[in-house]
Amino acid sequence: MRVVIYLMLLLAVPNVAHAWWSEEWAYRMPITIESPVKTVEAVGAVDNVVLVKMHAGNFPDFFLVQENLADLRFIAADDKTPLKFHVDSFDLINQLLFVWVNVPITAVGTPEKIWMYYGNSTAVAATEGESTFDATQSAAFHFHVAEPFLADATAYKTQATISGVEVISASLIGAGLKFNGESQFTIQDSPANQFDSSKGISFSSWLKPAAFEGKPVSLFSRVDTKGNSLDIFADASGIFVQIVNAGKVLKAQAAKPLEVGTWSHFAVVMDKAKLYLFVNGEEVKSEVLPLLNLSGPINIGAKSNLAVGFKGEMDEIRLASTALSQRSLSIAVKNQGIVDEIVSAQAPEQLGEEAAEGDGHMALVAVIFKNTDIFGWAVLVILGIMFVISVIVMVGKALYLRRVRRDNTAFLKEYAKLIEVDPATLDKDDDKEAEDFADAPILQAVFGNHDHYQSSTIYHLYHRGIHEIKNRSKTIQQSGLTVRAANALRATLDAQLVREVQRLNSLMVLLTISISGGPFIGLFGTVMGVMMTFAAIAKTGDVNIAAIAPGVAAALLATLGGLLVAIPALFGYNYLSSKIRESIAEMRVFSDEFTTRLSEYYGRS
Repeated sequence: MRVVIYLMLLLAVPNVAHAWWSEEWAYRMPITIESPVKTVEAVGAVDNVVLVKMHAGNFPDFFLVQENLADLRFIAADDKTPLKFHVDSFDLINQLLFVWVNVPITAVGTPEKIWMYYGNSTAVAATEGESTFDATQSAAFHFHVAEPFLADATAYKTQATISGVEVISASLIGAGLKFNGESQFTIQDSPANQFDSSKGISFSSWLKPAAFEGKPVSLFSRVDTKGNSLDIFADASGIFVQIVNAGKVLKAQAAKPLEVGTWSHFAVVMDKAKLYLFVNGEEVKSEVLPLLNLSGPINIGAKSNLAVGFKGEMDEIRLASTALSQRSLSIAVKNQGIVDEIVSAQAPEQLGEEAAEGDGHMALVAVIFKNTDIFGWAVLVILGIMFVISVIVMVGKALYLRRVRRDNTAFLKEYAKLIEVDPATLDKDDDKEAEDFADAPILQAVFGNHDHYQSSTIYHLYHRGIHEIKNRSKTIQQSGLTVRAANALRATLDAQLVREVQRLNSLMVLLTISISGGPFIGLFGTVMGVMMTFAAIAKTGDVNIAAIAPGVAAALLATLGGLLVAIPALFGYNYLSSKIRESIAEMRVFSDEFTTRLSEYYGRS
């Protein structure tokens, strides 16, 4: 009985592994999220919202998703629990999708697997986007090239305005802001974003400074009605913080400056009695902090009493009414930056099919074909046409040369018997079929009659020579075959031999095109595929192996196709060329012997 139960459990394992959240969704993609192994102790709050970047290099099914993304769903590892998410930006033309997903990262170094479902034409858009961030996240600004340009993705819907700021489409994460030194981004005051250091405060943003021109550049400024303030500014020597609270001034400086022309993640965290500065997830400064309560509008990148306006780009500006841990900031840097070290996507799966990540070779082939782009398919179609033409030429030419060989052998066997007989005995004056197939020797060899050596190249020389003799019959009867007539006969046979050589070599150029052109066309497809893959990666910043491998593997398919065209064509060309050379040698030998034979028979005695 125990054995039966054990076997039943084993049989049930595949069904659990391939469970499907809802059969109304035809496709899903497994996504792995890893918390960095080497990180500091998680003291403070953790932001569980991660960025999922989809592009042509890691997601081949952009055109299977609804244009309004109503069918997009994210499900936890148990394939049952829906996860809260919202879309940052979606560009179907350039095949880019940025989505923020709330995924609790439980243990350091332990991968978390989630599922992205899509492909349901009747689905209604999910309405949980506003709750993606928890209540401690008071503002999270994404940016868009179309109205509304500014959008707080949290449930607080904090209002903000811009003045002199340009919204650019290609920033770090979708669209972003570009400051010119006179620009200003203002976050309106609200109860949700009051600064209370006793509860914790966090401010973070991605910055790309254009230049530091001697004077400090303003990054953050907040002043209340009582004159209390918090200012953050930077120059080429480092980052500065100045706090004014009840007339007391606190100044702090981090000696590590922001890099010009490079994206850096910058964060300020106030945890009760201490202030921390972080650059790219690393602590660069800490300072004892007196109790601070601060309200009023927040100016980002605008001129202040302490610094000039910011020049450069900003993206993903956030406020939190809690002190985020260094672990949380480190995860944000590794996930949101140019290189995504946290999130990786695997091959998509379709309902009713085995998972593409299985061990079967057919599954691997399916992944390659599924990731082939339009350039790759265009090249494969061209190579397919070349392959079909090469096969037709090789098969047709092989049948033709085989028939030529047979008819030559049959003719020479009969010709050898004409020792003391008129050499014109084997000639046939009226050969209507030879005229019909004059320009199609392969068709004649395959479909024509062969009752009188119709495919024999040697017989064609013989027939042309006898025809010349018959045209000179009166002269030959009177004076025999003179030297001049013999030379004319030899020239006629040489001309006919050239025509026969051309006929034997006809269509062989198509094989040389396949041999030399096939690999280059395949290489063109591979280069285009690799370029598109790396272009997508450069635009999204996702360079993990799961993003690169499918695109590169699909790109190499074009080179493989070129080799599959060239290699058979090369072998076929060499084989056919050897047979053609044999036929040409036989014709040359026969031409010399036949000229001598005619001179001997029709010459003067």
